[in-house]
Amino acid sequence: MANFFEDNPDLQFYLGAGVDWDTLAWVTELGFRHPDGFRDAAQATGFYREVAQSVGAFAAEEVAPWAAEIDRQGVLFREGEASFPPRLASIFSKMAGLDLFGLTLPREIGGMNAPMLLYFINGELLARADVSVMAHHGFHGGIAMAMLALSMIEGSTDIDPSNGRVTRTRWRAEMQEIASGRAWGSMDITEPDAGSDMAALRASAVPDANGAWRLSGQKIFITSGHGKYHFVIARTPPANGGPHGDGTDAGNGGLKDLSLFLVRAFEDLPDGTRRRHATLDRIEEKLGHHGSATAAITFDQAPAELVGRPGDGFKLMLELMNHARLGVGFESIGLGECALRMARSYAAERRSMGKTIDRHEMIADYLDGMEIDLIGLRALAVHAAFHEEVGHKLELFGSSLPVRSGPGANGNGHGKGAPESAAQAARRHRATSRRALPLLKYLAAEKAVEMARLCLQIHGGNGYMREFGAEKLLRDALVLPIYEGTSQIQALMATKDTLGAIIKRPQRFLTELARTRWESVTARDPRERRVARLAALSMAAQHHVVRSLLGAKLRSVRGKPIGTWRAEVLGPWDPRQDFSFALLHAERLTRLFADVEIARVLLAQARRHPGRGPLLDRYLARAEPRVRYLHDEITSTGGALLGRLRRPADGERVNG
Repeated sequence: MANFFEDNPDLQFYLGAGVDWDTLAWVTELGFRHPDGFRDAAQATGFYREVAQSVGAFAAEEVAPWAAEIDRQGVLFREGEASFPPRLASIFSKMAGLDLFGLTLPREIGGMNAPMLLYFINGELLARADVSVMAHHGFHGGIAMAMLALSMIEGSTDIDPSNGRVTRTRWRAEMQEIASGRAWGSMDITEPDAGSDMAALRASAVPDANGAWRLSGQKIFITSGHGKYHFVIARTPPANGGPHGDGTDAGNGGLKDLSLFLVRAFEDLPDGTRRRHATLDRIEEKLGHHGSATAAITFDQAPAELVGRPGDGFKLMLELMNHARLGVGFESIGLGECALRMARSYAAERRSMGKTIDRHEMIADYLDGMEIDLIGLRALAVHAAFHEEVGHKLELFGSSLPVRSGPGANGNGHGKGAPESAAQAARRHRATSRRALPLLKYLAAEKAVEMARLCLQIHGGNGYMREFGAEKLLRDALVLPIYEGTSQIQALMATKDTLGAIIKRPQRFLTELARTRWESVTARDPRERRVARLAALSMAAQHHVVRSLLGAKLRSVRGKPIGTWRAEVLGPWDPRQDFSFALLHAERLTRLFADVEIARVLLAQARRHPGRGPLLDRYLARAEPRVRYLHDEITSTGGALLGRLRRPADGERVNG
């Protein structure tokens, strides 16, 4: 019997020694106090592994064999309603029977209280079978958990401090409906004229005479948007009734007047009919992901429930997007794993020039590169997901957790260092995940496309034919660098955070650069020296970029009174004007950051588990020349292009 978990030793590592399950189970089980919960981390981890084994078998036996059929049949759309063909509907019915949709919900709400990390690992397993199934699955339990998290953030959930039970929560019935598989939800952000630029969103919500909110506008490209529950971001009137807090006029953009709402798109009535509050305009016809419904929806004075306070929309949506980007990271790894397995299987059977093509040097190099990239990406994904989840749960549940002692007491899995409060540990974990998340979303999505492309190439002419499945993987992969924040947005986020920290605390950066260079020469462990050299090259590139930015900033103050120079240079920076050189190299910098982050995670694994050392060696062998090349590009190119961009385009009027 095939099993996508049991045939993957690297993935099995993370359901064992590769994750600090002691800490993760502790914060998930609220300190093992729940009367129906696990007694300890060992019991919890045993259950998590059983779930992964079950999902691995389900993905291999119940989903993967039907991937081509799912792709051919797509999603049905008739008379304003969307539905799944029988095969796809049957798969989701079976998933409901396995209680997968409520996996991460608290037991008292009808779930199994498993960590989100397990949910993401399940996502990789399902994505290896078919990304459409994985994507839709993510909008069941994922939206239910979003309801719980948002309710806790706004203060409408109560937890009994004596036993950790949820005693009150705002959307209990809705979460239970989703956990049963009868409903699901979506995140509605994109509009016809606003994608990555959320400041340009036009959908709006206003209170009626009774104080109830009514929401209007169109949202497009909404994954699983045919569902019942929609978290919708929309513009609300400024608190003072005048211009927006960010200086824009009401209704004309800005982020400070965006709010988040829960909208029920429809109600199913007792007589079997459906009353719609939002119109399902169409299901998009896409290049890939044919089994995943991508919808356009129009809201026209739809009843809406405000989440949090007016103006909290952008902040709350970022919380949802963090989990969505983690989901895409694991989805990308699942697709890449499928591409590797498909390419390797074909290459082991296809003979050319007297031997199977997996014995030809170029093909062997492709397969080896795909394998070690997946090992590195999975390490980064689990690292990001672990720290995001522990940090988030410490923020939400920290005050309800009992004081902890012994191994892992500080939330770092080792019990070392001075004791931390829950708030301190939460900030540390969230800072780690903030650094890793855009790197994961960027690199995993880009590598998924690269691996799918290589899989097709290894198949040769057969790869171009539908019957072999390689072309489907490439079609499915191409959206991964686009949705839930494009690769370019991820690169800009990573670059802005990293360089902004340098500009804010230059002395700290220079000290760290000197320390890293010293380690690259003096560290006793050769692997530590190699990772330090990698980090030093990345930091040298960052140093070059910051010096270029400061030089441009200094040139911009020429002609102004000398007394204003310090304030101009050290004052607020305009990312659109002052970061041109960094914006040009943002993707190169992000690839540098990602290689260094992965190398550091693999080094930490190798220190604890010596058997992981050879994997780090393989990763470094490929990362080192790549990083040297990126460093060279960043430090020696770009000036001529920026010079041309600074000149007015043909027909553009020159001010002054």
